[in-house]
Amino acid sequence: MESPYAIEMLHITKRFPGIIANDDITLQLKRGEIHALLGENGAGKSTLMSVLFGLYQAEEGIIKKDGKEVQIKDPNDANDLGIGMVHQHFKLVECFSVLDNIILGVEPTKHGFLQKKEAREKVMALSEKYGLHVDPDAIIEDITVGMQQRTEILKMLYRDNEILIFDEPTAVLTPQEIEELMQIMKNLAAEGKSILFISHKLAEIMAVADRCTVLRKGKYIGTVETKDTTVEQLSAMMVGRNVNFHVEKKPSTPGDVILEVENMCVGSKVHKKDAVNNVSFQVRAGEIVCIAGIDGNGQTELVYGLSGLEPLKSGRILFKGEDITKASIRKRSTSGLSHIPEDRHKHGLVLDYPLEYNIILQRYFEPEFTTKAGFLKRKPIREYAERLIKEYDVRSGQGPITIARSMSGGNQQKAIIAREIDKAPDLLLAVQPTRGLDVGAIESVHKQLVAQRDAGKAVLLVSLELDEVMDVPDRILVMYEGEIVGELDPKKTTQEELGLYMAGAKRDEVKA
Repeated sequence: MESPYAIEMLHITKRFPGIIANDDITLQLKRGEIHALLGENGAGKSTLMSVLFGLYQAEEGIIKKDGKEVQIKDPNDANDLGIGMVHQHFKLVECFSVLDNIILGVEPTKHGFLQKKEAREKVMALSEKYGLHVDPDAIIEDITVGMQQRTEILKMLYRDNEILIFDEPTAVLTPQEIEELMQIMKNLAAEGKSILFISHKLAEIMAVADRCTVLRKGKYIGTVETKDTTVEQLSAMMVGRNVNFHVEKKPSTPGDVILEVENMCVGSKVHKKDAVNNVSFQVRAGEIVCIAGIDGNGQTELVYGLSGLEPLKSGRILFKGEDITKASIRKRSTSGLSHIPEDRHKHGLVLDYPLEYNIILQRYFEPEFTTKAGFLKRKPIREYAERLIKEYDVRSGQGPITIARSMSGGNQQKAIIAREIDKAPDLLLAVQPTRGLDVGAIESVHKQLVAQRDAGKAVLLVSLELDEVMDVPDRILVMYEGEIVGELDPKKTTQEELGLYMAGAKRDEVKA
């Protein structure tokens, strides 16, 4: 009798130095279903999928495909078995075209020559069939994150994979791209593909998954049918306690102007027009101001201009009354500006450094951590890192000496947040601070942002998450095509009205 399961992972145990990432986990994927894998940051979700994809070898347990035991020693074995994976941090060659990335490793050749014509036809047919519209000739580094993800999905479909693993596929997408991806996943399942969907966004799991398996701290908690459960029940299974989805905060009492931006223009690397066009606004002590907008409307360049990563074409930035338009990044940092960056790998961490060095990246030169002769003081650094790891619940196999690259994405994010908030800044520039975090950690970050505000600090939040935009700030500034087109009060506006501003259908005469 044929097995009802496309994939069975039975009693899988995977250990790393100082940690059991997967502790006797069983996961069964039915044919044609979307099966969600839910858990906190560092619960072992990506590790389990990496075992299935052949990136890791489990110390114990077996994997069965269609009821027969299989050995998956590397990703080539996984591909041969029809298993494909879209990773949380994409595995694309940035200087190659979309088409070249899709066919990489399985290039069609004739007499030793590359046959791109038939590959292009197959890719275009797949993109049409599944609604994954891409430009095959575009270079990866020039396209949006959403496009890069479509390229990754097409890579799997091009190889005729039947079992598709999506690892945190929505962590970097806009709300519109998320809706499109959900539809694509449903279409794939309807075609008979079996999908494993790693996520900690409960609303998405409820929207697309048939069943959901929950992991907590490396252990199996249970599998439920999503139609028979609620968001509250899933979150309690995931973090082991009830989570408050609403941000508790008292009304703000804004004080002095901390940040003043006047007629700021920042150039674009993609278009001829400026990415930030004549933007002016203020952020006061004791308030959270949120820059909202669909991704790619100048938010990134605005943050680069404020933090010193990009020079301004014109305009000026006043920080606590002082002109910092041309100040260095270190000068801004030591003057009291903290920056939680959008891209944690590119601008947030030195991935091959241990966690303790990443935690002192912007303070290593202070007398507390460096001798007069310029040598690092190991003991104070370790003690400081240990305090922050404990305070901010940063989970890592070997504590302060864990290499940052080996940590889960969510725990990397927590380490950056710990470092930036502990500097006690006058202005906290928080860009997508909850990207890739689970509900428990999101609740904690929101509390920390409100605590900064209540301590009289200024907070400038940049977010693509509509719930976060409506719930956390005291004021919302909407960016569209490089300009601020609206200032909204989150208590008086609706998601629909906010959406109209974000799409450019409405605009105010904004008061600076």
